[in-house]
Amino acid sequence: MNIKLFTRNSLILFVFTLSATNIMAQVGNNKQSIKTESLQKEVHFSTVTYDELLKVKKKITTDSYYSLYKEILHDADTALLKGTYSVMQKTQTPASGDKHDYYSIGPYWWPDPAKPDGLPWIRKDGKVNPLTREGSTDFETKQEMFNSTESLALAYFFSNKKQYATKALELIQVWFVNEDTKMNPNLNFAQGVPGENAGRGIGIIEFADVTKVLTAIEILELNQQMDGKTSQALRKWFTDYAYWLQTSENGVFEKNTKNNHGTHYDTQLIQILLFLNKTAEAKQILEAVKTERIAKQIQLNGAQPLELARTKALSYSTMNLRGFTELAVLGKKLGVDLWNYKAANGASIINAFEFLKPYAKGLKKWDYKQIADEEKAIKNLKELFAMAGSEFNKEEYCQIGSDKKASLHSLLHECN
Repeated sequence: MNIKLFTRNSLILFVFTLSATNIMAQVGNNKQSIKTESLQKEVHFSTVTYDELLKVKKKITTDSYYSLYKEILHDADTALLKGTYSVMQKTQTPASGDKHDYYSIGPYWWPDPAKPDGLPWIRKDGKVNPLTREGSTDFETKQEMFNSTESLALAYFFSNKKQYATKALELIQVWFVNEDTKMNPNLNFAQGVPGENAGRGIGIIEFADVTKVLTAIEILELNQQMDGKTSQALRKWFTDYAYWLQTSENGVFEKNTKNNHGTHYDTQLIQILLFLNKTAEAKQILEAVKTERIAKQIQLNGAQPLELARTKALSYSTMNLRGFTELAVLGKKLGVDLWNYKAANGASIINAFEFLKPYAKGLKKWDYKQIADEEKAIKNLKELFAMAGSEFNKEEYCQIGSDKKASLHSLLHECN
């Protein structure tokens, strides 16, 4: 596999492929069973490639890497000065009456101006209501926790400074473990709509990047910076959450969603299953991606009609294709070839890239609706091409993502 890192916002999201070894995060009752760097060939992370992280670590002070390394340290130092994050901090209480339940409001929903009380709220696709992003819910607190935990764990991995590990462990314990502050392992009340419902299955996408926390956990365990009791509690939490994802009304709804929500449901669940060493189950879901996701969401010409129908069609097409690419990389690890798969109707992930390629190259102007920043959307699309080119050795895709606009916050993209 080639070395690659992407934008700071996703950081190491796509360094997915792992060596063909058994997961080492098997936790005993009272002690760790995690291998150290001296036994790196046996280390198997669920969301990132340990060997690739080690290669980057050896080059972290070189010109190509140093600027992002400094940014990681800056973010980690900022996190050191802040407190912790908990679902108990929100000012509103979900319908359950239990603040330990995660709560958020659908971002595109607004009070109805025609109603005295504004209820029920009405939808304005693509237009984020600031009221859904304030401290009255858990959304922003959750995002701060995920990002800070990842920054701290990476800063610790690359610098070996223990204070970063200590803070990352504290954040994880407060959000997932401590009885007074922990989140219940469900998203029953995510993306509710005032006056309409208390929570919806589509709110599950808000936890798509919980994988940042999984990476942090594995880094801390690998370096013996997490006690066995905490490791056990975390595996219990994620086991319960995975069960909720697969059996609850909201979870089943999201699984059966046909657009980007279904795609990112799969990426989230598969990575959690890998964290829990449930490889066979993860592989089974990946096999189903062929007929349940690719064949149903991508047309022969590569268009993603359910994303093109949105008011931010470019952003959503890119986001969904990013999910498919994540699934293809996970498939590469588990022996499920999604990248080269072609459905009976001719649909494929590669076709979806080819559909978007002229827009990424600037050969065509985006001719669908895009009410958000189109320049930023194109930048994100270029970075996705760079990631796919690096993962699947497509030189043209690497070149599409190599210009300055796509690489301002990147470290390195290398392709064969």
